[in-house]
Amino acid sequence: MSTTGHSLAVPGPDPAPWQRAAAGANLLAADGGLAVTIFEEMTTMAAACGAINLGQGFPDEDGPGAIAEAARQAIAGGANQYAPGKGTLVLREAVAAHQQRFYGLDPDPEAEVIITTGATEALAATLLALTGPGDEVLTFEPFYDSYGAMIGLSGATHTTSPLRAPDFQPDLQHLEEAFTDRTRVVLVNNPHNPMGTVFTREALAKIVELAARRNAVIVTDEVYEHLTFGVPHVPVATLPGAAERTITISSAGKTFSFTGWKVGWLHGPADLVAAIRTVKQFLSYSSGTPFQPAIAAALALEDSFYEGVAAGLQRKRDVLAEGLRRAGLEVFTPDGTYFVNVDAAPLGVTDAAALARRLPELVGVAAIPVSVFCHAEGAERTRSLLRFAFCKRTEVLEEAAARLARLPELLG
Repeated sequence: MSTTGHSLAVPGPDPAPWQRAAAGANLLAADGGLAVTIFEEMTTMAAACGAINLGQGFPDEDGPGAIAEAARQAIAGGANQYAPGKGTLVLREAVAAHQQRFYGLDPDPEAEVIITTGATEALAATLLALTGPGDEVLTFEPFYDSYGAMIGLSGATHTTSPLRAPDFQPDLQHLEEAFTDRTRVVLVNNPHNPMGTVFTREALAKIVELAARRNAVIVTDEVYEHLTFGVPHVPVATLPGAAERTITISSAGKTFSFTGWKVGWLHGPADLVAAIRTVKQFLSYSSGTPFQPAIAAALALEDSFYEGVAAGLQRKRDVLAEGLRRAGLEVFTPDGTYFVNVDAAPLGVTDAAALARRLPELVGVAAIPVSVFCHAEGAERTRSLLRFAFCKRTEVLEEAAARLARLPELLG
């Protein structure tokens, strides 16, 4: 194993699956029991204190009414039983059409597209299908928390390559050193949660080159594909030499503000998709039957919808970012996603996790410490960083900014 990555050590000689998952997501308590996630902890504290919850990344407004009406019509029309295991044909065709329209990709909706219960199930089915004990799964760090859990469930080893301040772009030399002959999958979250980074074409091309050299599969999590601010989203599968080894994953929740519908999808080479489908059928089998035709209609919305979503979110980003600067925090302006990260060190803060646990009562705002998205070494590197979600109504963000402005005097 590469000495430049971090491996996951699970306590005990033969851990149960829940222990592997919990360890991968940093949820094992000191006594070996199950800890509460930081998201649950912060949400509970926010509710108890009447705080504005900028911790979890979900909108506080629904998506287009016409899409919700399409789901209601599907329910009224009897689309209430199991969908086909790989998803309804209308949505598989809509996903294929979306990929062709925006990126020039041409997946076969019959053999190369699967509809899933959100991107999370797509990721789980992919990792469980393609990796196991003895394999390595390489991610960037910080990493979305479910990655560690799913890698733990698969029995593979989780290795990482760091994203460092201030730009949080891949370190290409470190990335090359992190690949080994055991790297079965490189998992690329772009645009990146939690850091808000949109990877450069150069970085993506390097990932493709290294994956080809090591015969690794590239799995991309592109759920924020339409939420970028002045920079293009480049799907890895569009790069030379990538399509034959890339599983592309996305979902409807973030783009259309229907996160609770849990409609996701993946596409890629037919042989890999067949293996993933075998696992997926024993997870949810199928879900969200009446939501699938509604999301098919959503994917066909005009370009102006997609442009408007990104522009509106960028304005919200700027409102919160300016408030965070006024609060004396160093702001890392994101190029995409729902999230803005800050360094609390200018306020003398060395432990952002401790600060996050004080914020709901101190100023009435909840955030998430970036260290929870890391293994031990990465947690130390990101010790003073906090993540705030800006996918909220503008007036909510303005109030949060006003509350946060009191931080310097309260911490002084």
